[in-house]
Amino acid sequence: MADPYAALGVAKGASDKEIKSAYRKLAKELHPDKNKDNPKATERFSDVTRAYDLLLDKDKRAQFDRGEIDAEGNPTAPFGFGQGGGGYQRGPAGQQSDFGNGGADFGDIFEGLFGGGGSSSSPFGSRRQSAPPPKGANVAYRLNVEFIAAATLEKQRITLEDGKTIDLSLPKGVEDGTQMRLSGKGRAGPGGNGDAIFTVQIKHHPFFERDGDNIRLELPITLKEAVEGAKVKVPTVDGPVMLSIPAGSDSGKTLRLTGKGFTSKSGRRGNQLVTLMITLPEKDEALKSFVKDWDSQDNPRAAMGV
Repeated sequence: MADPYAALGVAKGASDKEIKSAYRKLAKELHPDKNKDNPKATERFSDVTRAYDLLLDKDKRAQFDRGEIDAEGNPTAPFGFGQGGGGYQRGPAGQQSDFGNGGADFGDIFEGLFGGGGSSSSPFGSRRQSAPPPKGANVAYRLNVEFIAAATLEKQRITLEDGKTIDLSLPKGVEDGTQMRLSGKGRAGPGGNGDAIFTVQIKHHPFFERDGDNIRLELPITLKEAVEGAKVKVPTVDGPVMLSIPAGSDSGKTLRLTGKGFTSKSGRRGNQLVTLMITLPEKDEALKSFVKDWDSQDNPRAAMGV
């Protein structure tokens, strides 16, 4: 994917609403469940989902527009070199070098001139204890997590910089930007290894939408199901469940599935909020004939004074 705007078919200045609308349309069209025999559609679905993730993140969108990251979210500059002020550079995971920004250690310079060791005398008569050997650099990772995996706290298999693989447990209350630190899993140094720091980015889902610890879902239902009531199968992050739709339900009515949301830091799970959306068939002559002969005196806009 070279350009996320092109992948979604939106202009560079598109609003969040336009981006969401374009993504939902493409997601319904390209979803793997509807294109099991079309690998190209599955690949395109993956592209538009990555494009949606990037463009809906204001910081990443701004970075892409400025040319700081590519369409995959990777830095366009070599890893580990940022734009530090005062002339210094930042190493992996934000470590600062000794020079620039007024940070030079003149004690070390004097030690080099007047003798080293565990302690030394400066030309001003004071004694300076040498600093302990530094640890190795921290290594920063971006951890992309599927929406359902984040909601169910599914372990993530990670390959570290040294090629070793570990299973990483997601913390309760995980969200975009959550950071996890693994001590001693960074680069080697005289004083021991640095740490591995993981920053979580939760991918968007074509049907589910996070709302705090709750998950929202717009559920299409038929007119018959809305009028007569019905039991229908509903997707959740834990798998499909049966939901009872009350007779006479309107579009916009929201039902609750308890304990089917994200896990909070306290360990309590949120809910899934299911909003009913009545969907009419495009061509149904029987329905057209019924509506033509049906003369209801009810005014659904009466509360608006019209």
